[in-house]
Amino acid sequence: MNQFIKDYVSSCQQCSRNKNIHHKKFGLLKPLSIPSGPWNSLSMDFITQLPLSNNFDSILVVVDRFSKMAIFIPTYGTITALDLAQIFISHVFSKHGLPVSIISDRGSLFVSSFWTQLCQQLKISRDLSTAFHPETDGQTERVNQILEQYLWMYVSYHQDDWYTWLPLAEFAYNNAEHSSTKQSPFFTIYGRNPRFYSIHISQDTPAGRLSTKLQSVHQAVKEELESAINHFKKYADGNRAIPPDFQSGDKAWLASKNIKTTRPTKKLSER
Repeated sequence: MNQFIKDYVSSCQQCSRNKNIHHKKFGLLKPLSIPSGPWNSLSMDFITQLPLSNNFDSILVVVDRFSKMAIFIPTYGTITALDLAQIFISHVFSKHGLPVSIISDRGSLFVSSFWTQLCQQLKISRDLSTAFHPETDGQTERVNQILEQYLWMYVSYHQDDWYTWLPLAEFAYNNAEHSSTKQSPFFTIYGRNPRFYSIHISQDTPAGRLSTKLQSVHQAVKEELESAINHFKKYADGNRAIPPDFQSGDKAWLASKNIKTTRPTKKLSER
């Protein structure tokens, strides 16, 4: 009887269209392929809508997928694809050469005609995340979270000085051991860690207070990295289920969460 009821309910289109989804998300996490070397594959993402700081309101985060080295670039929310290309040349190409691939979301800049044609001309593969699926670029998302957290800890009450903390945050991040590589991005790229001073200066002086802040930022980044997810796939798969064995031509239900309709409210619409 129980099996009969299950089969009947599962074959009922009205039930399938309107019932809330309670099963785990289908599909185990499939990690991206490992890059062949430093700066061959990188990811890019924006942190936007920040308070104005030195006339900047956004941060472009660029991460090398091999060494985990990050570049934090202050910028504007109104930049064009041409501006993005100039930033790329100034901060990435001039120091590390051309990558083989760039992973990003489907933001308007990354799908623009100019950026698309530029990448084609430079033989750079654009790997765009699936719509409404930010897990594709989980690496940059985690770096964004770390950057936002320690900027939050050190900015002023008015939050208008985050620009001044970016160079220190970038150095501290790249000089801290990464959970996946077991060494700092600096060491992976250069074979050594840069000198980081530990000179004892009186905290009653401006230089002393700056020295103390710099060292505390470094420690905060280190702690954030140590507490980051060491086995991202393991934890991600804990909330996922092995997908059904779909074959070409099979029909499947599409979740309506991100589909706009003309119905008055989603609360009473099909799921």
